[in-house]
Amino acid sequence: MKQIKIKRKKTVLHKIFVKICRLLGYEIIDQSNLFLPVSNESGDGYISIQGKKSITIPHGVVKIQRPVKSLDIIIRTCASVKMLSQSKERLFEKEKFIYSLSTLKSIINAIKFSKDKLKNIPISITIIDHKSEKKIIDIFKSILKEADIKSTIVDLDFNKYKNQIKETNEENKKVHVNQLSNMSNINQSLELGKTFNDLIYFVEDDYIHSKESILEMVLAYEKLATQLNNELFLCPADYPYLYNETEPTSILLGDKFHWRRVNQTLCTFLTSNTLLKKYFSELTGMCKYEHYPFEKPLHKIYEKEYCFSPIPSLAMHCTNINSVYGLPPNFNWKQVWEENEFKF
Repeated sequence: MKQIKIKRKKTVLHKIFVKICRLLGYEIIDQSNLFLPVSNESGDGYISIQGKKSITIPHGVVKIQRPVKSLDIIIRTCASVKMLSQSKERLFEKEKFIYSLSTLKSIINAIKFSKDKLKNIPISITIIDHKSEKKIIDIFKSILKEADIKSTIVDLDFNKYKNQIKETNEENKKVHVNQLSNMSNINQSLELGKTFNDLIYFVEDDYIHSKESILEMVLAYEKLATQLNNELFLCPADYPYLYNETEPTSILLGDKFHWRRVNQTLCTFLTSNTLLKKYFSELTGMCKYEHYPFEKPLHKIYEKEYCFSPIPSLAMHCTNINSVYGLPPNFNWKQVWEENEFKF
């Protein structure tokens, strides 16, 4: 049967009304087709305006009081180490460098997806690398050059930081050499983060991101920080271990995702330069003494500051299949991996 589409003609009064709403900063919606004439956007798309207002149907409009000015991404890479402190195979059973390259590829894909909506935010990528082979570094450079994103690759100054680390950890065991590298890299990335202006995203090289991740984190940060009148921590992964216990929490609405307040994360997180400087001593405390759990100083900060993770997840941590720190629930892990897996 042929469908008959009825096109409603816009009257002069309608056009004038839309112009007045635009001048006054009001948003309206045509409920017959979910079109927003003021923004000239479809209601089922990304209709928030970065830095100005968050729009969620039918939640309405939140005027942004805490606009994001810039986003700097620091990726800690070590493509030569299979696992930090164990010998199990990672999910998909690839060589470690594949995860490092796929992490970078997924972040670049997410930046490209957000390009139109975040066009006023300068975004950069810094890779701090430790002992990856030259051919892998060359591939990093090639990927970044093709992406045309402001970027740099620096070597980890391992000798500078390893001497600051206590030889024995909280369990009175000798700190593993791979952990020494990891702690040194975190330390260097935190110091670098202090030189950036606004949001810094610290990420390990085995987190594969969905295409919506960067856009959602920026828009959610603006909205939640505005509503709470406070700076935040955001974690892109909805870790399965956070559901092991029944405990009260808060659920807030971001742009397209729900965000749940959590009191634990691993060392992949996004925060502001303000909070980084405020808690710099506590954060670098993770880099000088191996606590148990490793992220204990970070969790202490979350007792005083807001930290949220998305529902569903925006990234998956590619550890082994049985890890409670790995595959997030209700996440299309196969599709996200296939979209971002680096192949020669």
